Amino acid sequence: MDTSSVCLLLRFLLLFVVCITSSESNYIRYNTNSTIVPGKLNVHLVPHSHDDVGWLKTIDQYYVGSNNTIQGACVQNVLDSLIPALLADKNRKFIYVEQAFFQRWWREQSGEVQKIVKQLVNSGQLEFINGGMCMHDEAAAHYIDMIDQTTLGHRFIKEVFGITPRIGWQIDPFGHSAVQAYLLGAEVGFDSLFFARIDYQDRAKRKDEKSLEVVWQGSKSFGSSAQIFSGAFPENYEPPGNFYYEVNDDSEDSPTVQDDINLFDYNVPQRVNEFVAAAMSQANITRTNHIMWTMGTDFKYQYAHTWYRQLDKFIHYVNQDGRVHALYSTPSIYTDAKHAANEAWPIKTDDYFPYADRLNGYWTGYFTSRPALKGYVRFTSGYYLAARQLEYFKGKSALGPNTDSLADALAIAQHHDAVSGTEKQHVANDYAKRLAIGYTEAEKSVSASLAFLTEAATKTGHRTPQIQFQQCPLLNISYCPASEVDFSHGKDLVVVVYNPLGWKRDDVIRIPVANENVVVRDSSGKEIQSQLLPIPDAFLGLRNYQAAAYLGVSPSVNPKYWLAFSAFVPPLGFSTYYVSKSKQAAATSDRDIAHRSGNESDAFEVGLGNLKLVYSRKEGKLTQYINRKRKVKESLEQTHKYYASYGNDFTINAQASGAYIFRPNGSSIPINSNEKSPLTVLRGPIVHEVHQKINSWIYQTTRLFKGKEHAEVEFIVGPIPIDDGVGKEIATEIKTNLTSRKTFYTDSNGRDFIERVRDYRKDWNLEVNQPVAGNYYPINLGIYLRDKSREFSVLVDRSVGGSSIVDGQLELMVHRRLLVDDSRGVAEALNETVCVSDKCTGLTVIGKYYFRIDPVGEGARWRRTFGQEIYSPFLLAFTEVVKE
Repeated sequence: MDTSSVCLLLRFLLLFVVCITSSESNYIRYNTNSTIVPGKLNVHLVPHSHDDVGWLKTIDQYYVGSNNTIQGACVQNVLDSLIPALLADKNRKFIYVEQAFFQRWWREQSGEVQKIVKQLVNSGQLEFINGGMCMHDEAAAHYIDMIDQTTLGHRFIKEVFGITPRIGWQIDPFGHSAVQAYLLGAEVGFDSLFFARIDYQDRAKRKDEKSLEVVWQGSKSFGSSAQIFSGAFPENYEPPGNFYYEVNDDSEDSPTVQDDINLFDYNVPQRVNEFVAAAMSQANITRTNHIMWTMGTDFKYQYAHTWYRQLDKFIHYVNQDGRVHALYSTPSIYTDAKHAANEAWPIKTDDYFPYADRLNGYWTGYFTSRPALKGYVRFTSGYYLAARQLEYFKGKSALGPNTDSLADALAIAQHHDAVSGTEKQHVANDYAKRLAIGYTEAEKSVSASLAFLTEAATKTGHRTPQIQFQQCPLLNISYCPASEVDFSHGKDLVVVVYNPLGWKRDDVIRIPVANENVVVRDSSGKEIQSQLLPIPDAFLGLRNYQAAAYLGVSPSVNPKYWLAFSAFVPPLGFSTYYVSKSKQAAATSDRDIAHRSGNESDAFEVGLGNLKLVYSRKEGKLTQYINRKRKVKESLEQTHKYYASYGNDFTINAQASGAYIFRPNGSSIPINSNEKSPLTVLRGPIVHEVHQKINSWIYQTTRLFKGKEHAEVEFIVGPIPIDDGVGKEIATEIKTNLTSRKTFYTDSNGRDFIERVRDYRKDWNLEVNQPVAGNYYPINLGIYLRDKSREFSVLVDRSVGGSSIVDGQLELMVHRRLLVDDSRGVAEALNETVCVSDKCTGLTVIGKYYFRIDPVGEGARWRRTFGQEIYSPFLLAFTEVVKE
């Protein structure tokens, strides 16, 4: 027997004697009073519970512990059992993240319990980590929403406990953004950022190089001034295998530390050996003598004593053994220890997208999943920004209507299983319901604020009365009862247009009206130019169906026209316009049916100013983009296609396309336009429109506005047919002749643009197994490509996935309808439907994107300024006034 074996035997004999002595008194006082020990491997045990604010159950169901047939989870139990467990030993620690849950629980506690919790926070036993209302998504969330939801949580923590969280803890989002690192990390004031989900190929290389922990410089502009120490966990955010102790949970089978010598199955030496072996294994892939074990996972510590009882024993016996040192810790303590080690860390730039957890498992489908919910989140987010400003101008009401409910709903909606689209359907419905309730409350506040502001304006000579304003959240589907005024009763329609941005804007307003005999005047009474555009049947059908589905009303009369006019609005100000009955019709749009046959010239132009789009009558599609002012002339072709979704083939590498995963079954399939449906062209003094009925479930309108140098494309997609038993993922693509050399650029949460190179990763040699899904990236603002002379930009109105699969081409995935679950936990196919009178059809999505071509280097200004205008559109409010 060698010397090391003798020493090990002596240690176990010592432990054996200690246990016999302790058993005589039937009580063991576990020594958990430990600090960091220099020169030893320190194992930082971090107790935590990851509490999703909605996923398989709604946020309320998770909190109270209902609907447990889906998932046994109760956050009330977590927090209720945690406090006495911490009080039982002053060395125990716990970190908590989701303020949406904690604040609910806090409000229900007595003053005595609240006092105890404050003492636990002040002593460092309970530490708030991350501190937002939720653990927000990093792909589908806009940076403004990320800031807002974080602010709501931090404000409460500061006001109640007088502290600010130090650590970022994004352990479950499916990939990690550069904006999270520098803006929601370093600029927030965090000392470090920890997460779990990085690409499996990237993780393998980082383990070999001991580079799971890095200094992340997420901003190319800020560089080292906004860097943050960041760490990816070796596997996930659970404990190492065999160290899992949730009671009544059969998903893991970890032996307890059985240290009573009077009972069978005494196993202290075995469990200590297993602990030391796991610690040494992790130490081999980690720099310094500090490693972190995340002791918890989803909705754990519902019976906190079951965890702490075992952790107490491990700390006690492992430290008696002496080969490694275990201690209760937090990410703050761990970060301080890493900093004190004075280690040189690898530098990380850009981001951690896209994320794949295994072969064929690219989590790039969720960039688009639930596009209607994503659009609703973005719409209410922009509205909330404007509503807060108006609320401030009037003064916030504590008792009356305010924006608080919308703030809470939006904060929860940023959760990484909310706006991401990876929740069960009933949970998605719950998020939308909360947003609708919050919007309705904020709408009342906006109306009161506008009445206040217009009353003040009246004193300076304007004519707007103080009356209740109405708004039209369904204006996008031409449903706006407030604008469909019957002018025969001597009333005018008043349109108040508010600009929430800090610069003067002129944009075209489009509202549905009931008849054509109308005229538009500004606040001085001067008639302004306007245009009538007939509302297509595709919009009217969508309007009536959605109104019945979501409002429970069936409009008896449909508006005939869109009334379009230009509104000029000062920064952070409003303008007022009046729509009145006229003796003659407003300027109507000239209608041209571009048939695919005949003697007419094949090519025709649309556009009012410098920008022209050229279409082919024969092919029924866009062929050329011309901007005479910028001397741009470029071939351009826009089409639609779909990817047939891969199902479950039951092989060893089985992987279906689902809410999370994008896995196409082969190459894309073109969606050819209906040859029997010609292009319809509408021309007028304000806007030119080209209408295309691609097929029975895709309708598209392309608009060019007077004075603008970009094109707007509005699409209606759905219901996606699945009669053939095949799920489909719909993309629109635009092809140019730009020599992009595999390179394109996508935004990070609506801010910085990051260079992407097809089939390439900067941090490792990519093994390409999914040439489409593996090149998709999240888009919140836009995507562009360029060559030596031109750059082509596309901006979006919501989060989508997109890529450049071939040089010169950009594509956006706009809708998904799938028939198989992708085995990532949601256990539900992404097959959204809308039901009216017990009849359900697949979801129809309406959305917009915008494109423009510039000389190289000149597109950034448009992307930034117009991108902000997309996020913050004009806020419109309506009322009626009797003519004087």
